[in-house]
Amino acid sequence: MPRHTSFVIAILVIAVISDVFSQTVYTAKIDGAINPAAAEFLHRSIEKATKAEAECIIVHLNTPGGLLKSTRVIVADILSARIPVIVYVSPGGSQAASAGVFVTLAAHIAAMAPGTNIGAAHPVSLQGGQDSIMNEKATNDAAAFIRTIAEKRKRNLGWAEEAVRKSLSITETEALKDNVIDLIAKDLDDLLAQIDGKNVETSAGTVTLETKGAEITALEMGWSEKILDILSDPNIAYILLMLGVYGLLFELYNPGSILPGVVGVISLILAFYSLHTLPINYAGLALIIFSIILFIAEIKVVSYGLLTVGGIISFVLGSLMLIRSESGLEFIEISSSVIITTAVLTIIFFLFILGFGIKALRLKPTTGSEGIVGESGITTTQLNPAGKVRVHGEIWDATSLAGKLPKGTPITVVAIEGFVLKVDKSNKHVTSKG
Repeated sequence: MPRHTSFVIAILVIAVISDVFSQTVYTAKIDGAINPAAAEFLHRSIEKATKAEAECIIVHLNTPGGLLKSTRVIVADILSARIPVIVYVSPGGSQAASAGVFVTLAAHIAAMAPGTNIGAAHPVSLQGGQDSIMNEKATNDAAAFIRTIAEKRKRNLGWAEEAVRKSLSITETEALKDNVIDLIAKDLDDLLAQIDGKNVETSAGTVTLETKGAEITALEMGWSEKILDILSDPNIAYILLMLGVYGLLFELYNPGSILPGVVGVISLILAFYSLHTLPINYAGLALIIFSIILFIAEIKVVSYGLLTVGGIISFVLGSLMLIRSESGLEFIEISSSVIITTAVLTIIFFLFILGFGIKALRLKPTTGSEGIVGESGITTTQLNPAGKVRVHGEIWDATSLAGKLPKGTPITVVAIEGFVLKVDKSNKHVTSKG
């Protein structure tokens, strides 16, 4: 066999062996609130990495918190994962706050980048309307949940509970010192080098990581997950709800407009879908609906502004109560600036736009048979009692209710039957034209 042929075969064999034994690491990024979209994305990512027999999956985390229900789903997926799940709080300046603490502690390996922090950064007062008993129950439940995770991963149990009960927040160096995380890595390459050779206990057994020089495969959210992520924002849900209400009211007061009705229905459907993913306080929703009823009543009933004031109070209170946090750790609320802006626009909408629409409906008709009643005119022939009159420049058949009226007599239209006017003598002077 020629020497060059043997050389080519050797290269091919090396390439094949290298391809077979090269390791792959999957990465996924959660940058924002933890919600159903984030939970679905991470679930799909872990499944895909597992099917591809990846060495591990690295979750880049930067979150202010989110829904505890979605957090439980993510934690369950991590704890039951058959491949190692590494949570990496990165890049510098990122945080794993509130619900992010649970996700980080649940990881097989927890890492942080320099300049990051971890902890329950948001106070218990965020839960708003809950009384002290419900507050304590929610806090105890969250504390038990995080103790279970910390015990499973052999992390600092005391700090984990304090993070829930006292909203403690610490830096990456403090977290490493207190056994909250496993390591600090300046970037992804540094992380891969540090975890190389580590033994990790997964649901499928012990795995020895071989990540040094591994091929990186980044996973992104699909379009459906991105839409769900947008809709899971309580501010978006709130705005869609109000757009839906505005659109339907426009259509009701202006039948046949079509576009406002279509936009309103689509907005309401999206709003209800969005609200379905959020913890809704139905008392808040009822107050918003009641405020709309009061605004409409103000247009129809003279209350000298009392109904409007009541509507404003009901609207603002309902908006503040609309999102119900199930735990003090949940970072989810409607922005006060959005509420104030929407309240002002709603007041303008109901008092001016719909007000003008109602006034237009109440105006006396100016065209057609109804519009001619009460108008002045002049006889063009003698009425004895029937004859001809001119009203609005038009000649009508008429019958006099005041007896015989000579030609040129001013008259007022009293009624109309078919195409015959019932007229009476008028004191107004009307000039005959033509």
